[in-house]
Order: sequence, then structure tokens, then C-alpha cells
Amino acid sequence: MMMRRIPQLGCLLVVALSCVTNTDAFAGGAAPLLQLRRSGAMQGRMASVRPAKQQVKMVASWMPNFNFGSNTKPSKLEGDASDQNIGILLLNLGGPEKLSEVEDFLFNLFNDEDIIRLPGPVKPLQGFIARYIASGRAPQSREAYASIGGGSPLTKLTTEQGDKLAEELGRRGIKAKSYVGMRYWYPFTEEAVDQILADGINRLVILPMYPQYSISTTGSSMRLLDQMIKKDYKQWDPRVLDHTVIPDWFDHPGFVKAQAKFINRELAEFKNIPDEVKVLFSAHGVPESYIKAGDPYKDQIEKCVELIMLEVNKDHPGKFSSDLSFQSKVGPVKWLDPYTEVVLEEMGKGGLKNVVVVPLSFVQEHVETLEEIDQEFKEVAEEHGIEKFKRVPALNSDPDFINCLADITVDALTKPSLRVSETLDLYQKVSQPPSYSPFELGVTSKAEQINGRIAMLALASLAVTQVIKSGCPDIAGPAIAGKEPFCAAFSADGWQWIFNLLAIFN
Repeated sequence: MMMRRIPQLGCLLVVALSCVTNTDAFAGGAAPLLQLRRSGAMQGRMASVRPAKQQVKMVASWMPNFNFGSNTKPSKLEGDASDQNIGILLLNLGGPEKLSEVEDFLFNLFNDEDIIRLPGPVKPLQGFIARYIASGRAPQSREAYASIGGGSPLTKLTTEQGDKLAEELGRRGIKAKSYVGMRYWYPFTEEAVDQILADGINRLVILPMYPQYSISTTGSSMRLLDQMIKKDYKQWDPRVLDHTVIPDWFDHPGFVKAQAKFINRELAEFKNIPDEVKVLFSAHGVPESYIKAGDPYKDQIEKCVELIMLEVNKDHPGKFSSDLSFQSKVGPVKWLDPYTEVVLEEMGKGGLKNVVVVPLSFVQEHVETLEEIDQEFKEVAEEHGIEKFKRVPALNSDPDFINCLADITVDALTKPSLRVSETLDLYQKVSQPPSYSPFELGVTSKAEQINGRIAMLALASLAVTQVIKSGCPDIAGPAIAGKEPFCAAFSADGWQWIFNLLAIFN
């Protein structure tokens, strides 16, 4: 059985540079990177992030009843809200809608400093490595997207959720407009913010479409927004644009009930034989180092499973049992386990014939549900003797789920505002997680710093030699997603000989 796993291209280089490949998606999953904006001519823009200098300190959940900081003020939502122009910003990952967009989407993903983490001295190589890995992974990623219709439905489904949310708020007497800001593809977060400012929104609710908070998903978007606010603070002055963040909502009763409703539909045929089926929650994985650094994601996932299963079993004469696993691991470092495919293998070998898989951290269908679960994991299950493999659909625009989002939004509007900066202070005390390495080399950090600088000097010398040897011709390509013409000596093509040299030591 050949799994459609994307090859670990670039891992050798990552090891050679003492960095870690860390992605939040199988082919496009969840941090500053090259973003594009549609303001006049399309222009690429690289956002920069300072490396972390202290340990992350997190809290497990948002406590909106408290006053977080001196610049927090109560939200206003009164009977007459005519003075408020309310906007709802839905944040999500994004995904290529055409096969021709896959490589540029992957470049944005891997150009994210939270996805490929390089030591300070070699951070200038970020774009080169990102392009190299993206070009290597693109063919099989295209195959994955082709198998689900030729592109990601994530933007369409998120936009639909936003529209339905605005409609529900309207029925409750709250006039609001929804906006969608994606992290790695159109419409980018910057584009959404540009439109929000142009529309004169003066009350903004920022709603990440991730039920659980993670450094690499909600945290990534918060860091980007924090940079934007600091660059244009006058526009974000609370007297001009009063914003509040909903950091997580994994334990909201409406979400729990909507998810349990979907699960119970799939379990209906087993209601009298609960011992013959297993509910398997499959959540997106993250590196274990994030959890050790204080990311609340794992704790929130486990609590979420507990709450949902209490709701699932509430009206059943027997009790359904469940397991939790993690999917979409990429790279050489250890991620949260057990891995979903491994759990399915063990279930099948143990004689289980029926399984209901729940995509826990996904509230829209996309490549992780439609391809990884529906195709790859189903194949694994069947090969190991599981006869009935069922997958709970994502919530998408289910009316109960939309009502839940409306409840969350109204609650945020009527409680004290939680600013972007305060969210980062609550959940992560630094601009990004601390650096980590898959290897303990047994040397001091000072020695590592010196070695890194020497290595950077050597690489720079090689680049200069390459310029002298081959000149500096432009590389043709559209000015999109990092393909602006640049010197061949500093491109993925120009550095191919270095990659080939490193491969000798693999």
C-alpha cells in the first residue's frame, strides 16, 4: 500500500542547519511570511519576527469577565447600536483554489518562521529553503488537491460561515459585516484589514476559526495582527476602531452540542451495540516542543473530547468509548501522538470492525478531512481489517453551529474587550515560541552561536564565489508569492549545488 505522503524534501538541509521543519498542515495547514495585497499593483511583502528570548507562559482558556490591562474597556452593545459599525473578522488558514496555485501556497507556508525555524545566523536563507521545499512537495500536493476536486474549499466554506453568521446576528437585531482573513492565501489577512478600515468599521470582533488555541494557528494570526496594529496605531486607536479577540471556544456549549449531534448521527446504527464501535477523535498535530513551551492546545483538545463525549453519551442507554489521536505530522521532530494511522492499525489488528472518525480541530472541510482522513486513513483502516469506516462531517454552516458562533460573537461584544496584544500576553509572553533543535549537540549556546556565524560566513563566501563564477542572471517568473526576479546565486536553483553537496552526507 502506497500512502500519498509528501516526501520529506529539505529535511537534510534542515538537519545540517540545526533547525526543525514544523508544519501545521498535510499540504497546507497553520507567523509571519510573505503576504500579498491587492492595493493597486500586486506587491510581495516579507514580515519579520524577532526570535523568542524567553519561555512561553500560557493560560488554558480565555477569561472574558476580567479586565486585561490598562487599555481594556467594556464593549458597548446597547439597544440602539446606530453609532456602531460592527465587523466580524474570521481568521483561517487558507488554501489554493487551483492546482496552479499549490506551489506558491506552499512557499507561503514554509516561508513562515514558525513552520521552518532557522537559527538566527541563517535566517536569511528562509526564502531559499522555503522555495526549495515547496517546489519539491508541489507535485504530490497537487495530487492531493486534485483528488478532492482540484483545490481547497476552505475559503468558500469560511466565507459562507461568515455570511451566515452576519445573517443570524441580523435576526438578533445586530447589524454586522463579516470579513475573511487567511494566513497563507487569498484573501490574506492584510486584505481583510484594508477593507475593514476602508468600510469605517469602529467595532471589530476577531474570531479565529480554530476552536482550540495554538501558538501555530491563532497565535500566528495574532502576531501578524499585532505587527499591523503597531505599524498603524492611529487607525487601531480604540476610539476609532475598538477591537476584541475571541482566543478559543472549544468548551462553548453550543460547539459541544453541535459536534455531539453530528457524532450521534453516525453512531445511530450502533446505539444498541456501543461496544462494537469506537469513536476516534483525530486532531491536527503540533510538535511536542510547543506543548512543553506552554501551548495550551493539547490540554484544550483533551478537555474538548471529554465534554463532547459526555454530551454524546447523555441520552444513550450504553456508553460509547473514544480514543484521541493526531494527524498531519511533517518533519523529523516528535509531534503529539499517538498518530491517527497508527491507532487505526492497532484497532484493526485488535479485531475492531467499526470506527467513527471525528475531525476534532477542523470546522470546515479541507484537504486534511477530504483527502487525508477520507482516503489515506480509510485505506489504512480497511487494510487492517476495519470493515466500516465512517467519518463525521465538518460542521461547516450547520444552523446550530452558526447559532453557536453568533452566541460567541454577542458574548464578546457585551464583555470587556480583549486586545490582540493582551491575547498574546495571556497565551504567550513572547512574539514566537522558543527555538528548538532535534539534536542535543553537547556544546554551549555560546559555542553554537560562534559556529553558526562561522557557517554563515562560509555560506556567504560560497555565494560570492557562485556570483563570480556564474554571474547574476535573473530568474523569470511572475511577481507573486516570492517569485520576484532575484539573483540566481541566491535562488533555489543557484543553491542547488549546495543541496547536492549536503546530500552526499545523508
